[in-house]
Amino acid sequence: MEHLIGKSTGETAAVLTAMGQPSFRGRQIAQWVYRRRAASFDAMTDLPVGLRQALSSRMVVRTLRSGATTPSADGSVRHTFIAPGDYEIESVYLPYRNRVSVCLSSQVGCPATCAFCATGRLGLLRQLTAGEIVEQYLAVQDAHPNRRISHAVFMGMGEPLLNLGAVVPAVRLLLSEVQLSARNLTISTVGVVPGIRRLADEGVPVSLAVSLHAPDDGLRRRIVPTAVKWALAEILAAARYYRDRTGRDVTYEYVLLSGVNDSPDHARDLARLLAADRGTVNLIPYNPVAGLGGFRAPSRERVAAFGRALREAGRPVTERCRRGRDVEAACGQLAGSSRRVVRAAGSTPSA
Repeated sequence: MEHLIGKSTGETAAVLTAMGQPSFRGRQIAQWVYRRRAASFDAMTDLPVGLRQALSSRMVVRTLRSGATTPSADGSVRHTFIAPGDYEIESVYLPYRNRVSVCLSSQVGCPATCAFCATGRLGLLRQLTAGEIVEQYLAVQDAHPNRRISHAVFMGMGEPLLNLGAVVPAVRLLLSEVQLSARNLTISTVGVVPGIRRLADEGVPVSLAVSLHAPDDGLRRRIVPTAVKWALAEILAAARYYRDRTGRDVTYEYVLLSGVNDSPDHARDLARLLAADRGTVNLIPYNPVAGLGGFRAPSRERVAAFGRALREAGRPVTERCRRGRDVEAACGQLAGSSRRVVRAAGSTPSA
């Protein structure tokens, strides 16, 4: 059956017109789905009963099933959803004093296999559709109705720029149908150069965050296996292209791993690497993942020294607010329950 979420107002109107219905019915249905978050056609009470029955026979409003809900002591909540095929994905509700954000997944698993990341241990199991991405937003908002989710970050499971065929339509739906602001949407990438350039040309000026994690290619290849495809110089050139095309400065993310990439010398090398580029460096102290290379988070003093060295070199610096760490909902910790998800025997996912 067709998945209704993932269709724009115009696409929904076209379906209704093909059924012999007036096009305004498409607008009604889109508003029910994206603004009022109806989970079934039966909830759309201003549609004729016969039309609701006809739609139910050919389309399904939502496809994700709710799994575990795991609250953190800091107010964030890890939500697990079961996608068709019994694949688990995770989204995170992130309340702050002046805004509420949601962390969205774009793939089941991830092909990037960054050395510090739990999601990468799964490999790529399946691409998510645009509807499945947007449905995460709607379902998390349903679970927390008292505050509107105003921000969304594509920083959950998966590498968004290796699923642009779904991520870009999902962004367009969040902008046009859910009515989020482009400035409140952020896509994080490990540095997929063709994807950065394609995203720049799509006309959706969302915020872009590029994960560097090292100031030189040699060290980066140890931390980020995809670095063998794209050198730092290529990634920074693509980031400049994005800035020039969209007018949006790029944020550079940097996971700090104790004794690996967290010395003041690393910070000074990073500042030199970025000397020709605007943009803030967002520091992310490592969040523990059992069995991943024996990594440790640096001490608070080490994090402060790294940030100080960057600031002394004239680079703006922020530190990621570590939300959900106690329930494995922080950066690098999302992995379903593999914690239970395993690759289906004989499957060959593609990026």
